[in-house]
Amino acid sequence: MSFWNSSRNNIRQRMSIQGRKIQEWCQGMRIKQRFTTVAHPQANGQVEVTNRILVQGIKRRLERVGGNWEEELTSVLWAYRTIPRGSTGESPFSLVYGTEVIIPAELGIPSHRVVNFSEECNENLLRENLHLIEELREKAFLHMQRYKNIMINSYNKRVKSRGFQVGDLVLRRADALKPVSRLDPTWEGPYKITGIIGKGAY
Repeated sequence: MSFWNSSRNNIRQRMSIQGRKIQEWCQGMRIKQRFTTVAHPQANGQVEVTNRILVQGIKRRLERVGGNWEEELTSVLWAYRTIPRGSTGESPFSLVYGTEVIIPAELGIPSHRVVNFSEECNENLLRENLHLIEELREKAFLHMQRYKNIMINSYNKRVKSRGFQVGDLVLRRADALKPVSRLDPTWEGPYKITGIIGKGAY
């Protein structure tokens, strides 16, 4: 038991020394360090949104066809990557490769792209698209900014500002000061407001 404790302490000491060296080096190079929790996708909102969409897609596929979720994952990922997003107006596939994907249905039912396929023309078009990919991404970025403003305005129209007065009883989120589990209450209190410090602070 003492062996493990001493080796843990050695590891901690080495990590703190290396950490100090890295901090000094970063300060010398004027680099600001930012730390994040790697093991918690909750720390990244976009990851959470993507995971939620994928889980919903897998659930829908399992309701329709049944089976093992691992078998359905590739189909759900394919759909996620090839369907245009409302926020960008483009599919993730087109933002990476600069062109739209030929979906399996187009191969079974001949479409204009499939019938008139020429390998040489295709190569030239793909090269052209790669030259235009930055323009496509810029267009998607501008679309995303407009979409974001629309969402902000829509949200702000629905929000009702609520102020509290001295003497009002209020509830506070339970996780405001300490982490809580899913089974713990979401709110704690009531608390009585004794003073108003500033906008939204009591």
